[in-house]
Amino acid sequence: MSGNPEASRIVATYRKVLPERTRYRIAQRITPEVRSRVKKRISEVLVVPRQIDRIRVQRAVRRHPDLFTGPDRIAATVDHQPRAAFVHRDLTPLLARRENLGAVVHALEQAGVDYFCVRGTFDRASTVGVAERDRSRALRALFRLCRQTPGYVTPIPEGETREPRFSDPGFEPFVWRRAATAPVVRFTWYHADPEGRLVLGVAYGCDVEFWTEETPGLLTGPRRNRVSDVISADGDPVEASDTLFTRLAPADRDPLPPVRTRVEFTASRPDDIDFPIDVVYTWVDGSDPEWLRRRAQAAGRAYHAEAANAARYLSRDELKYSLRSLRMNAPWVRNVYLVTDDQVPEWLDTSVPGLKVVSHKEIFSDPSVLPTFNSHAIESQLHHIEGLAEHFLYFNDDMFLGREVTPQDFFHANGLTKFFPSPANVPQGEPSEDDVPVSVAGKNNRELIESRFGTVITQKMKHVAYPLRRSVLYEIEEEFADRHRTTMRNRFRSLDDLSIASSLHHYYAFHTRRAVPGNLRYTYVDLALPDTPERLVRLLAGRDRHAFCINDTVSTELDLEGQLALVGPFLEAYFPLPSRFEKHGRECD
Repeated sequence: MSGNPEASRIVATYRKVLPERTRYRIAQRITPEVRSRVKKRISEVLVVPRQIDRIRVQRAVRRHPDLFTGPDRIAATVDHQPRAAFVHRDLTPLLARRENLGAVVHALEQAGVDYFCVRGTFDRASTVGVAERDRSRALRALFRLCRQTPGYVTPIPEGETREPRFSDPGFEPFVWRRAATAPVVRFTWYHADPEGRLVLGVAYGCDVEFWTEETPGLLTGPRRNRVSDVISADGDPVEASDTLFTRLAPADRDPLPPVRTRVEFTASRPDDIDFPIDVVYTWVDGSDPEWLRRRAQAAGRAYHAEAANAARYLSRDELKYSLRSLRMNAPWVRNVYLVTDDQVPEWLDTSVPGLKVVSHKEIFSDPSVLPTFNSHAIESQLHHIEGLAEHFLYFNDDMFLGREVTPQDFFHANGLTKFFPSPANVPQGEPSEDDVPVSVAGKNNRELIESRFGTVITQKMKHVAYPLRRSVLYEIEEEFADRHRTTMRNRFRSLDDLSIASSLHHYYAFHTRRAVPGNLRYTYVDLALPDTPERLVRLLAGRDRHAFCINDTVSTELDLEGQLALVGPFLEAYFPLPSRFEKHGRECD
């Protein structure tokens, strides 16, 4: 998706609303050359293309008013091209995928064309196999459908294994010349939210593969898939859950209707994940007067300014949008647990099935150490949540899923977890009061791992959702009982803390053969840096990061207004649709 008008508002609001003190601090760090480059880049990316986009949309609407207008659709711009898109208030990637698959198979059934769903290599797109002998009838049926509804077509050449990025209007005859001989053709109907801020297109299309009978009695596919590229030509059709054909769908639930396939595609694979996966969030409302009173009365103090900085407790409604990102991009999650100090966001619908708010009092093995204002202490107790799955993801509220992810991005089907090392190093030397808290905890983790396994930790972890296992966390609690108990008892971040959930678990699990390194496309956005507006614009335009974090450790309450003006429009543009976790948002799921 590109050409989003919200992007320009992000930059404009950043300039106007940030407190003067903050703007001056940032301006001091921007040279005239950088300022000129940013201004030119924003103009190139936003202003001129938007004017051209409007002209193209107007032209397309005049040429095909019956396709681009109507109560169920809008004219949208994707990659600077006009696209007719169907409107949904409950839009998700799974819905767009299902709608496109349903349109194709309905057209084939109406034309009497035999077909079977294939376990293809893409999770966002669906794949349907058709015998080559039925090519003409299938394409005629789909041509009629694309002319009746605004369908788009992408012929995929032989040997191409990458996901297509572009499509042409299927209601234009010239497109079908290449489709007539292509081994695979993708059919796409675009889907959008009512405001056109989120448009899901070609990535969620349906591929029609033409299978040839090179050997009598056998059909051979035009490209590889996850199961077999040769099946019986005379096999009987069977029905199977569509959850087999996309790893985006939850394996332990069956939200998708059955599809027509062949028996060869119905067997479970060794890499299919069938165990439940939960999500745990920790959250605090640092502006709550009662919480502030408890913090002021708590005995002890933070050893480092960053450990108690207001930025650690500022709420910019990130949790709301992180939950939206979860709903959009990880629909396979079973339950969500929100761990708080007896606080609940006012917008949260706590009656939603699959959501439970958990008090610190419910999970601390020694409740006498409460209240606590130490995230390391809270994280040390997460595995005590009643009912929590063995495999779960731990999120901070400033972590977001930027695009679809699958369980296999975080876990292996045999139960191994993945972890995501950062290029940033753990500083050398002993913990010091000059070290920021993350470095102190990293050094303490390093000491434990070295004493137990003889290796030296050198890397921090990326600030992305952490895949965890309860059994490993219980084992760490027992193996390092004294240090674990000390971390739990520290009310503020301290020089003897461990960072258990975010780092120690991964290195301990790796050394005990229960975790391996993984890889996700990831971006970290520091609100204190001067290039933040441009980075947010790029994120919004590209939507190509599996995960991103928006964080700040040096701000004060005085900076909150300006940060809300910058981050709020960005998050609303990126995740415009309410999730079922929000009051008045349940009807949107």
